[in-house]
Amino acid sequence: MADSLPTTDRAHDVLRQEFQSLDPIFKPRNVAVIGATENSGAVGRTLLWNLISNPFGGTVFPVNPKRSSVLGIKAYPNIAAVPARVDLAVIVTPAASVPGLLGECVDAGVPGAIIISAGFKEMGPPGVQLEQQIMERARGKMRIIGPNCLGVMNPIGGLNATFAKGQARPGHVAFISQSGALCTAVLDWSLEEQVGFSAFVSVGSMLDVGWGDLIDYLGNDPKTSSILIYMESIGDARAFLSAAREVALNKPIIVIKPGRSEAAAKAAASHTGSLTGSDEVLEAAFRRVGVLRVNDIADLFSMAETLAKQPRPRDNRLCIVTNAGGPGVLATDALIANGGDLAPISPESMSELNAFLPAAWSRNNPVDVLGDAGADRYARALEICAKDPHNDGVLVILTPQDMTESTQTAEALRKHAHVEGKPVLASWMGGVEVEAGKSILNRAGVPTFDYPDIAARAFCSMVRYSYNLRALYETPSMDERARNVDREGARALVDGVRASGRTLMDEFESKQLMAAYGIPTVRTAIARSVDEASALAREIGYPAVLKLYSATITHKTDVGGVKLDLLDDGAVRRAFAEIQESVAQKAGAEHFQGVTVQPMIALKDAYEIILGSSIDPQFGPVLLFGAGGQLVEVFKDRSLALPPLNATLALRMMEQTKIFRALKGVRGRKPVDLEALGHLLVRFSQMVIEQRWISEIDINPLAVSAERIIALDARVVLHPPETPESALPRSAIREYPTQYVTELKGKDGQAFTIRPIRPEDEPLMVKFHQKLSERTVRLRYFYPMQLDLRTAHERLTRVCFADYDREMALVVEAPPAGGEGREIIGVGRLSKLPGTNDSEFALLISDEHQRKGLGSRLLSLLVQIARDERLSRISADIMGENVEMQRVAQKLGFRLTRDLEESTVRAELILSTSATTPVVETTG
Repeated sequence: MADSLPTTDRAHDVLRQEFQSLDPIFKPRNVAVIGATENSGAVGRTLLWNLISNPFGGTVFPVNPKRSSVLGIKAYPNIAAVPARVDLAVIVTPAASVPGLLGECVDAGVPGAIIISAGFKEMGPPGVQLEQQIMERARGKMRIIGPNCLGVMNPIGGLNATFAKGQARPGHVAFISQSGALCTAVLDWSLEEQVGFSAFVSVGSMLDVGWGDLIDYLGNDPKTSSILIYMESIGDARAFLSAAREVALNKPIIVIKPGRSEAAAKAAASHTGSLTGSDEVLEAAFRRVGVLRVNDIADLFSMAETLAKQPRPRDNRLCIVTNAGGPGVLATDALIANGGDLAPISPESMSELNAFLPAAWSRNNPVDVLGDAGADRYARALEICAKDPHNDGVLVILTPQDMTESTQTAEALRKHAHVEGKPVLASWMGGVEVEAGKSILNRAGVPTFDYPDIAARAFCSMVRYSYNLRALYETPSMDERARNVDREGARALVDGVRASGRTLMDEFESKQLMAAYGIPTVRTAIARSVDEASALAREIGYPAVLKLYSATITHKTDVGGVKLDLLDDGAVRRAFAEIQESVAQKAGAEHFQGVTVQPMIALKDAYEIILGSSIDPQFGPVLLFGAGGQLVEVFKDRSLALPPLNATLALRMMEQTKIFRALKGVRGRKPVDLEALGHLLVRFSQMVIEQRWISEIDINPLAVSAERIIALDARVVLHPPETPESALPRSAIREYPTQYVTELKGKDGQAFTIRPIRPEDEPLMVKFHQKLSERTVRLRYFYPMQLDLRTAHERLTRVCFADYDREMALVVEAPPAGGEGREIIGVGRLSKLPGTNDSEFALLISDEHQRKGLGSRLLSLLVQIARDERLSRISADIMGENVEMQRVAQKLGFRLTRDLEESTVRAELILSTSATTPVVETTG
């Protein structure tokens, strides 16, 4: 059984997609300017003039109730009086009037608006109320850019719906800014530097259209090659991350985000009326989705150019070729400071370089070819270094000395401008005399930089970008324990603590919670009296550990609440008394409820790790990993990440810390089992994201060694009991949808599991495709897609790394049989159509399991998911000869429409009403 490959260009969807997409804003046929005026210096005048002086192929209608014409163009008293359909309304009136005017636009069927006006949430509560009124009128009926923005340009289409001075040049870079003033500055610079844009957008306070919408739209724009963003606040974090991860695989997304310092963060919040979260969290979020962050405005454009011209480096090793020692040292310092490394020169390359370079050459990297180097010497050195397998990129530095042939050298380097898998960068230092050489290199696709340290930093930025993207492609290893966690037991434990009115789980409860998710913990027992403590210590065995047991105190060491290495009964009794007395003095006797008794764990060569989670106001739950122990706040060796993790992402998180080098083995110590530690992080992230009542967690220390990984202490804080469930923070990246895991039986009684796909499923998907017949493949993809293409890693990563906010891919899994492991025997996919509330489905069942009812069950579940996700419609195109799939769809209430010209059948189910009566229609 197989179905068709979904398409999105159906004639009956055109009006709906126009209504939902951003085309009315970027490609309007007609524009109304509400607030157009002839007053000199007024925004309404400049905006109208920009629209009529930059032809976009449509008509401009001024709207002004006090004038019959504006700038010689007939004006209309209101939007209802405009005699043609308006796609885009640009509003430049006082804030208080905007909700009413926008409501009139909605009534007139205008699908897009740009609100230039200021005076909304940046002005406090009254402005927030105005925004609420706007969204009440517009929600689901209109898309809005702004308010408090400069406007939108589509330089390629000729649209200039801004009040900026001048029109941007056409190009292939999209620039989006949250600062209108920065837009005007960048526009001014771009006109002087002749930099072009495919889109130029000032988003303002993003009342409606946000980063995610724009990244999606421009990511699908064939005329946009990269997306540059000046960001002050993240807005809808989940929408941004979802769109960025989807688009970053094909187009660079480069962001400059001010607010690294506390003072800058406050300034940004004041400007946008939004809260600003931790900058470290933002950095982690960008890494997670393949976004490159830069620090300077100039870097935005230079990195866009560099990534467009040169391949991404595989690693961080750079080879530097220079004709002067000083610039080479500057480049080296910048390289090392930004996380790069000097590449070693292979013996083969060293031999070749020695054969033709002067005896005084550096014999090291940087490769100093000396000040008298001519074009041929430069070209030969670059050729040798470029093919050396020990480096990941080459930087060529030229300083204009008396013997230097800057233009001829650039010309000689042209044939080495592109090396597979390695970027080639250049720094042609100097003024007018090197301009011709720089021009030659730029035309050849070699990015040039005025100074070598800037070039080295650019290489390091490319390395970071490549590093971030690789995590989107790498297939993680599978951890079977992650499939068998006791989430229900954990939930019951949390509910019990909440029912008692407490927010702090005691150490005993915290360790029970860890154990439910397969995190090893040290045996822990509660003693409320000294006699109980003594008896438990004898039972557990010496040496023992006593820790404060309290429902109110979280940091035990601060009140003298930890006693280690107790060797006998007397030591235990003394420790009990000392803890009780210390707590009474430092916190109050009421905070002492006893002690916990544990064995003293002595792990040889163990490291102390901290593993934690807390809530970020913008991104929700955030994970922490780093060096632990009592001095965790002092050393601050940590990395952050967003849950959920997989094994690859867990390893990336660990790699960000200094202690990671020690965990790999150092000074004779055996390495830690990093795979097991990574899987533990995965289960920890699973707990954080599934147990939503958790506010904070600390496992400190998590003792790790070559022999063992064990949590010695844990602290869990819950959200206050009065918090409504609807107010609990949601994760910025949607969690694995366990609610769609379903057990079923086929017609023959065989048991199967239907579950959402995981990144770890790639090996199983390869085996699945290897068993498909040619007919099944052709019916699914509309052509006989070859096996090597179906099982290509780049394709399957897209299939297995599902963004559950965008699509729900389900696999049918057969249990292990005959000594073999689990097997995927079917796949179903429900994909949301961009810019709409519609979706398309696709099914594929392996040949040996067809006609067992699996297709019907799978499609039925996809329909239910579409209803749960509040989608309006689900559809698919099916080949005419695929009668099996047609019967399944018809059985579940889909309306079938035949297209005789295309030999296809369109299956469609409207979800906003009850299931339709099966109908078969014919067209064409």
